[in-house]
Amino acid sequence: MNASNTLKKLGIEQTFNYIYKDPDKNMENLMDWADKFSKGGFPSQRKAIREAIENPEHPYYSYVRKIFKEVDPNVTKTLAVNLFINAALIGWPKEEELREKYDCNIPWAILLDPTSACNLHCTGCWAAEYGHKLNLTYDEIDDIITQGKELGVYMYIYTGGEPLVRKKDLIRLCEKHSDCVFLCFTNATLIDEEFADEMLRVGNFVPAISLEGFEDATDGRRGDGVYQKVTKAMALLREKKLIYGISCCYTSANYDSITSEEFYDSMIDLGAYFVWYFHYMPVGNDAAPELLPTPEQRIGVYEKIRHYRATKPLFAMDFQNDAEYVGGCIAGGYRYLHINANGDIDPCVFIHYSDSNIREKTLLEALRSPMMMAYHRNQPFNENMLRPCPMLENPQKLREMVSTAGAHSTDLQSPESAEHLCSKCDHYAEHWKPVADKLWEENRRKYNEKHSQN
Repeated sequence: MNASNTLKKLGIEQTFNYIYKDPDKNMENLMDWADKFSKGGFPSQRKAIREAIENPEHPYYSYVRKIFKEVDPNVTKTLAVNLFINAALIGWPKEEELREKYDCNIPWAILLDPTSACNLHCTGCWAAEYGHKLNLTYDEIDDIITQGKELGVYMYIYTGGEPLVRKKDLIRLCEKHSDCVFLCFTNATLIDEEFADEMLRVGNFVPAISLEGFEDATDGRRGDGVYQKVTKAMALLREKKLIYGISCCYTSANYDSITSEEFYDSMIDLGAYFVWYFHYMPVGNDAAPELLPTPEQRIGVYEKIRHYRATKPLFAMDFQNDAEYVGGCIAGGYRYLHINANGDIDPCVFIHYSDSNIREKTLLEALRSPMMMAYHRNQPFNENMLRPCPMLENPQKLREMVSTAGAHSTDLQSPESAEHLCSKCDHYAEHWKPVADKLWEENRRKYNEKHSQN
């Protein structure tokens, strides 16, 4: 780390130390300083932050104070330094430089599966297609992270399988790569006090806990008693003053309950700091296309989540409907890629077609492979950011890329052709298109009207 970045890191640490002395008073003082030294820059952002800090009626007024009063200071400072200094101020410019140098995508985050094994047997789990015997070794994961940091990547996200089957190795990796942030999608049933204490010690590990809804829905898919185990784990994390979030998948069957105000409020009551909503993807030969939401159902989810995000103290991300904020599809290394437990480098956690394996190629070589370059040359796949995905909303795009790149299915149990996968999305894409186009045009018109008045 150069002198400038060292000063920035120290500046964040000192800022947090100052806030912790008197959060209510000193957060407002910091905004006064920010206004003074900004020289008029970022006016809308500063206004939004100030309102969240100063207005007791603002939904994030309590949210911000919760972070400073209910999260361990070491965890807060560690995550802030690793996100804002390492991933943003150090990592992002390096990624931009390498994108230009090599004319390929360089990701901001890497998703990887430490193992295909899982202690549960959830109905319809897409990850189950890999079986339960595959693993990336500690040294292989360590090497992936080391290669990633050379490219400017400081954000790593574990999927699976159940990553916490490998929790001792994951903590070792947190220790060795203390400058990174590790997010982990988990069923939470393996979180115990010993592991919570280890999370507290390293400070850079954040679980995103899977829920299907309330107790009946969660136990119906994951097994009897799982919901109680999950809420017990959340209570433990809350007791230890750790940050955690929730991950949900909405389908045609559960979309109404899982996006209800009652359920959203229950997640706040459970102490979550964020929720990540995923649109159901019909991945695998045994997937059920009838679980794809209808256009009307998807619109309902879109409206609800945006309303909650603007009115309630819980930050929500909608993986499919928030594409406009990140420039469309972020897969193929544009912002992330996926490495499965067999080492196959997939463009997306939901699109299991590859021409590269981490045991045979470096990350950079994989990013310049035909499959990843097909993504690079075709993104965005649609100018309408409500139709971002080359599989779900633009299935012909995925057919073409897999064929052109000569990529193969990475489903080692029941290989699925791109034609079979995309055929399950054709009807969905056709019916979503007019609805999405109308909504997109309405949003663009409102945006232009708002900014023409400013």
